[in-house]
Amino acid sequence: MKPASISQLKNELKHKSQEEILALCLRLARFKKENKELLSYLLFEEHNEMGYIKDIKEEIDIEFANINLSSYYYIKKSVRKIQKTIRKYNRFSKKKETEVELFIHFCKRLRSMKPSINNNVALMNLYYKQMESIKKIVKTLHEDLQLDYESEMKNL
Repeated sequence: MKPASISQLKNELKHKSQEEILALCLRLARFKKENKELLSYLLFEEHNEMGYIKDIKEEIDIEFANINLSSYYYIKKSVRKIQKTIRKYNRFSKKKETEVELFIHFCKRLRSMKPSINNNVALMNLYYKQMESIKKIVKTLHEDLQLDYESEMKNL
């Protein structure tokens, strides 16, 4: 996700009420490096969560396509970097559905990767731990969503 320019943020803030700006600033104060990205999400993406998820999934796909496949060492480093990026975007959203969607997509891409992750213990452990964390999150969701996500996870 590319953050908006300062002038775009300034123009968008002009259309917000004082209470909304105060709430945005207090939430923004919790972050340091990602302030601009968080503010971009709050102003431009928060109302369109599905578009936000779609953009991040595209970014994940690009990152997986750029992985150096010459050794499992580089693959592990790249996969952990992708995982870290997803966690950062999940902190912005704070919606469990978004987190589950993104990590299921991550696991699908990891599973379909060539060379196979089955040949590397560290990557398999990373995959299984991620699946366990998804299961924990899914248990906290609404029953209908639980069924949808559990059927998706069975495919993995």
